[in-house]
Amino acid sequence: MALAPTLGTSRTYCLNARSVRAILSSRAFSTAHSEPHEECDVVIVGGGPAGLTLASALGSSRIARQKVRVTLVEGGDLSKVRHWSPPPGTYSNRVVSLTNTSQSFLKAIGAWSHVDTHRTVPVEEMQVWDGVSDARITFSASEIGLEKPHEGMARLTEILNLQRGLLRHLEELPDVQLIEKTKVKSILRDAEEQGGWPLVHLDNGRVLRARLLIGADGFNSPVRSYAQIPSFGWSYDTQGIVATMVHPPRGAFQGPNTTAYQRFLPTGPIAFLPLSPTVSSLVWSTRPHIASALTASDPAVLASMINAAFRLPELSLRYLYNRIIEAQAHGTPLTHSEVQQEILWREQSHAIDPNSAYASATIKTIEDAGVPATDSESVPPLVTSLQPGTVATFPLRFNHTESYIGEGQGSRTVLVGDAAHTVHPLAGQGLNMGLADAECLTRCIENALEHGGDVGSYTALLPYAQERYLENHTLMGAIDKLHKLYTTTFEPVVWARSVGVEVLNEFDSVKAALMMMAGARDHKVDKTAAGWNLAAKGVEGLAASVGAAKLLGGGIGGMMGAGLQGLLKATSTKTRPNGTR
Repeated sequence: MALAPTLGTSRTYCLNARSVRAILSSRAFSTAHSEPHEECDVVIVGGGPAGLTLASALGSSRIARQKVRVTLVEGGDLSKVRHWSPPPGTYSNRVVSLTNTSQSFLKAIGAWSHVDTHRTVPVEEMQVWDGVSDARITFSASEIGLEKPHEGMARLTEILNLQRGLLRHLEELPDVQLIEKTKVKSILRDAEEQGGWPLVHLDNGRVLRARLLIGADGFNSPVRSYAQIPSFGWSYDTQGIVATMVHPPRGAFQGPNTTAYQRFLPTGPIAFLPLSPTVSSLVWSTRPHIASALTASDPAVLASMINAAFRLPELSLRYLYNRIIEAQAHGTPLTHSEVQQEILWREQSHAIDPNSAYASATIKTIEDAGVPATDSESVPPLVTSLQPGTVATFPLRFNHTESYIGEGQGSRTVLVGDAAHTVHPLAGQGLNMGLADAECLTRCIENALEHGGDVGSYTALLPYAQERYLENHTLMGAIDKLHKLYTTTFEPVVWARSVGVEVLNEFDSVKAALMMMAGARDHKVDKTAAGWNLAAKGVEGLAASVGAAKLLGGGIGGMMGAGLQGLLKATSTKTRPNGTR
């Protein structure tokens, strides 16, 4: 741009865009209508996985590096994450299941190479079953024709491992400014004649004027509050329990510890996620009073209850919950020995073979076990202990904003990750949704820059909202339906969902389609939700058809047709990679 000649000379000064930004970014710069501030093209608030991924993606983009200045603000001390170095054999209790789609995105922006892959485990198989009827469905990486099945349908790793990798990647991107240990004090709107851009006031006195303000700042998002974007949702009557579990390695006659297990109990699902040959992660959703009683117990008691929760009938689990709660109410908590005796008695009352993998009252070592039981692959390894300091609880909720883009007084703002949506963890899709948000928003910003557009304008951001809102809402709705379907013991619904799962397990092509659409195979991001939605609708259709089928005197065939017709039609054209059905 050409500036006016200085007084007393005919010389003209020409400055490029970067030089102008350098001048404007000076804290001394001010106007008659605006306080001193720093000019920033893109300001990201929040240094969680979604915010760090978005900063890494923009910093890796050739056109974004050339045309926009990116600043990330985080209130916490990221040096703790950057220098995270856990003792050998120990693992964090916060784990994420990264779909192949998410991994491909991280690889494309150059961040995956900084993640410690030795602390990741592929999910080669998933076993999911009904805690009331025991109807089971098994997903295997070999069923979807992956070129390298051993790389799995997804990859499990600690969130800290992912965050540390992203921070290491950002160290290679000097164009991205990282402001940490600094909280957002307030966000105000600049004077209208100055464009009405957001002014982000930090607690260290700095003020950032953002062409585009991105909220990656979690459920209680200050950016969302500034943009006045309403949200809707509810808290589930469940509490999440996480812990790092220690168990014996698989025997010589068994496969590696690469199978994820999930059992849907009426009180909520319990999941067993492998991290190493002898360590796995727990995510157990249950009623708040049960979660409180379990986490208040001796860790050895909780370990025994985890084993029981994957093995005992639901009736016996209810009895055990009540025993633990009553004992604590009387001030005499049950000891580990007492709980083991209770479990043993329940196993005997259900005629569970003590040599079966479903017997957990006596934990056998590999040397004692010899040849494993024929059902050893049906349940996870027996937990022998919990890593100290890893037991924690957190509330579960459903929350979705009414929009991802701010308008009017809240214009030039956009939301990603948990700032826009919070979902039940039963499908492990929350963080993957946030990464998909980051990928889509990066594309929209790049597109605006390529066409000379304003990255903070509503027009530039609209494609992001159009693509991500529907996909996220569809996936969130499907997960919520599955949660509600499996938290009932109403017999007709239990029967219907069990038939649906068992029939679905016999259709390899249907299962392959669901896994591919749920992110197990690399694909376009906008297909992520389809598999979960089909699964939910298929099972939900069966549940809804029970009453009508009985009323009309229809048989099982009619009910199956009514419930699965939509699911099978939707996937009838999906074939296995070799062309067979």
